Amino acid sequence: MPAADRPHPHAFENAVAVVGDYWTLLVLQEVSFGARRFRRIMTNTGISSNVLAVRLRKLIERGVLSKELYESRPPRYEYTLTEAGRELQPVLLALAEWGNRHACRGESLMERHARSPTTTPRATRV
Repeated sequence: MPAADRPHPHAFENAVAVVGDYWTLLVLQEVSFGARRFRRIMTNTGISSNVLAVRLRKLIERGVLSKELYESRPPRYEYTLTEAGRELQPVLLALAEWGNRHACRGESLMERHARSPTTTPRATRV
């Protein structure tokens, strides 16, 4: 590949720093599929509220998600993909397609480890 066509040397590293952990990918999947509210994202993913709050804040700070107030008392927000977030959708779909072909062997990582309370899968650590 000619040097001019190569990605920036840190492009992959920087992208993974933004979206490369287990919970962040699940949050992005849910928002992409239409879950816009905190409680629904939490329920659909099984993520704890404190971890979800951290992931949402990080994605907003990095310009992947935006939040809009939909109720003022108490303040409640809806989360939507920004343009940068929408550009991730083909990546998320490709990852899901790859997972369907090569990584789905019955139960999910979370189901497998739910049966074994003494082990925490590395991918799910915060």
